[in-house]
Amino acid sequence: MSKQQAPVEKNEFIDVVFEDLTHEGAGVAKVEGFPLFVAQALPGEKAKVKVTKVQKGYGFGRLVEIYEASPDRVAPPCPVYHLCGGCSLQHVSYEGQLKAKEKHVRDVLARIGKLPDVPVHPVIGMKDPWKYRNKAQVPVGEREGGLIAGFYQKRSHDIINMDRCIIQKEKNDEVIQTVKEICNEYGIQAYNEQKHKGTLRHIMARVGHATGEVMVVLVTRTKDLPNRKQIVREIADKIDGVKSIVQNINEKRTNVILGDETLVLWGREVIYDTIGKIKFAISAKSFYQVNPEQTEVLYGKALEYAGLTGEETVIDAYCGIGTISLFLAQKAKKVYGVEIVPEAIEDAKANAELNGLQEKTEFAVGKAEEVIPAWYEEGIRADVLCVDPPRKGCDPALLETIIKMKPKKVVYVSCDPATLARDLRILEDGGYKTLEVQPVDMFPQTGHVECCSLLVRNDK
Repeated sequence: MSKQQAPVEKNEFIDVVFEDLTHEGAGVAKVEGFPLFVAQALPGEKAKVKVTKVQKGYGFGRLVEIYEASPDRVAPPCPVYHLCGGCSLQHVSYEGQLKAKEKHVRDVLARIGKLPDVPVHPVIGMKDPWKYRNKAQVPVGEREGGLIAGFYQKRSHDIINMDRCIIQKEKNDEVIQTVKEICNEYGIQAYNEQKHKGTLRHIMARVGHATGEVMVVLVTRTKDLPNRKQIVREIADKIDGVKSIVQNINEKRTNVILGDETLVLWGREVIYDTIGKIKFAISAKSFYQVNPEQTEVLYGKALEYAGLTGEETVIDAYCGIGTISLFLAQKAKKVYGVEIVPEAIEDAKANAELNGLQEKTEFAVGKAEEVIPAWYEEGIRADVLCVDPPRKGCDPALLETIIKMKPKKVVYVSCDPATLARDLRILEDGGYKTLEVQPVDMFPQTGHVECCSLLVRNDK
């Protein structure tokens, strides 16, 4: 459908009924088959909208008036929810969020994966879907001569100054506010991304869910940090539980938060946390799940699906700092992990040693689709192969490798149901059967959902 043929025009007011919800939390209405996406509208609602943009084949609108509200609609508790880009589903009851996420998983499995009959279990949610994030990283700016810190406004780089975020651990809020006040007191200038001047770019806080240990990271444009000693001493004095204060230097013009160089200013290079019985050392740059409570649920499901008896050889592709590898190593004979990021592999080895699992694990740096075939040539045969890829899903060459290696089971942990569905289709065509999919709500109040899927060889 061309722009000229669209049944709606920009700035037109129309009455619609919403049929669906996108994974980003926008309501979907159809006008003569033409999809219209409207933020914060819910399925079943009747409303007046203003058309704000018309593209080829779809358009966008803004809610003007709701005639009939969904029973799942609630008042968002966050005072800056309508401005902030951090959450997208606070206007939906938690029960409604879980239903929407389950539907999304079912829909993409059917539409993209052509797998309408795969059992999808109800999403495992949280008892308390607030204050769960163990890591905050917020940009710093200036307003009326003072420092501000908070998340970016939707689709912009305008900072919304906030004292607290209700999906963050309260300790993170305390760290951000305290560090902001101390840096303000000592006249530290915020980084200006347009002029590429100023010092303080971001403040990062990490807190151990089980241990309570705190890390403070000051991300600066320059190595020089005026009044460094006094700032560090005040942070150490004023924040209970702080075990690590580090400075990360990022001199580049970039949206990437962390730079290449990290200096320990006080205390340790790492903080410690535990998930289940496994202890992890977490540095400023470590990838570590932001919702440890639900991570234990997700990885517990991966361990259950693996069905280990102590005799199996397991390969963990995209192993990161060894989180899933070490969970599996508790029950496996041997776990081989591969990851392209060298620092992550160093962390994985250190974490294996920390838990006395170094004899049961082996980690390699490289592309999974190159390292795993090399292991295969060496005679390493995986009974179970676990993948936990980034949002883009598995590399096609890795999927080919899995199909050639023929492990009895594949456990696929995914942060994107759409790429999961695509990859499951490829594995099904290569001789696997998807037995079940278990979604887990790792990020309440947002549209994201993780899934753990079990596949077995279909040797009929």
